[in-house]
Amino acid sequence: MPKMKLTASKRLVVKIGSALLVDESSGHIHQQWLASLIEDIAQYASHDQQVIIVSSGSINLGRGSLGFNRLPLKLEEKQAAAAAGQIRLAHIYQTMLAKHQLCAAQILLTLSDSEDRKRYINAKNTLETLLKAKAIPIINENDTIATTEIRFGDNDRLAARIAQMSEADTLVLLSDIDGLYDSDPRKNAQARFIPEVKEITTDILNMAGDTSTTVGSGGMITKLKAAQIAMGSGCRMVIANGKAQHPLSNIDKGERCTWFIPALSRHKARKNWIRHHLQPQGKIIINDGAVTALQNGKSLLAAGATAIEGHFQKGEVVCVCTQSSMEIARGLCNYSADESQKILGKKSDEIEAALGYFASSELIHRNNLVLLN
Repeated sequence: MPKMKLTASKRLVVKIGSALLVDESSGHIHQQWLASLIEDIAQYASHDQQVIIVSSGSINLGRGSLGFNRLPLKLEEKQAAAAAGQIRLAHIYQTMLAKHQLCAAQILLTLSDSEDRKRYINAKNTLETLLKAKAIPIINENDTIATTEIRFGDNDRLAARIAQMSEADTLVLLSDIDGLYDSDPRKNAQARFIPEVKEITTDILNMAGDTSTTVGSGGMITKLKAAQIAMGSGCRMVIANGKAQHPLSNIDKGERCTWFIPALSRHKARKNWIRHHLQPQGKIIINDGAVTALQNGKSLLAAGATAIEGHFQKGEVVCVCTQSSMEIARGLCNYSADESQKILGKKSDEIEAALGYFASSELIHRNNLVLLN
């Protein structure tokens, strides 16, 4: 297997588990370990790589402050501990990143935020704006309001959703285990290490076993579910042992880990998702000039649209049809149906006057459009 490196990725999502970040007995942050991780991230940032951190740890940081020392915690105790711990967690990241002249930005999400289309678009736009400003987004599950998710340590799956949302090249799951084995290596000394996975089969899922910890409530099964999401969006994923200092640079130095390699590129996976997995909410009828432009790989401009059908919102999928009602493409529209109606046939410099603001000259950008023929 060719040696893969994180340095080859333009955009990384790094998920940090509680067991790595927080000392189980004291509830304190592993300061030196986190400082070394931030050094790795600063090194990537200095080479114009973009990094998003998905961090667990707020519950276990906050429980000591509130005197919640008996484990396991009740759901309402976890939520209260998260509220107290998230402030500390954000401050620690802010302080450590500032030492490298990097800006930290906190985002709290739940899995439902990644599944509701409107909230998904809002979160995606926020992430893109932060990354363009060279900030480091620090994302955690919003444990103060989460219910089912908080019980299953689903930050692994949340991290995969973030990788999908942000169109990341690579998702890194730092864990207390160095990858996937065909059985639990802590129970079976003969467990076989799996260095590369190209498909999440039933046999692979059965290898998960029980790798959860006292501090972290996730396990290998949540990591494999994360791999399914990441690979489905064309994002590669790696599970690596994060216990040692400089865990990201250790991966680049060839330390043992398991890589999950998607069958489709990120670009092709996104096109496939738009074409097959999203239900169109309306139609845009276009003129012959726009048809030719799309066939030549161009975006759909407002100037090329002649009619709007349906009641779609910004970011939803619409069918793109010719004057004879033949569907030739599908894409994610940059405007709602009402907004699109107001800018029909208008040139780019006329959009702001029609709407009172300017968001984009394209109704559908070519990266968000797939031709059907």
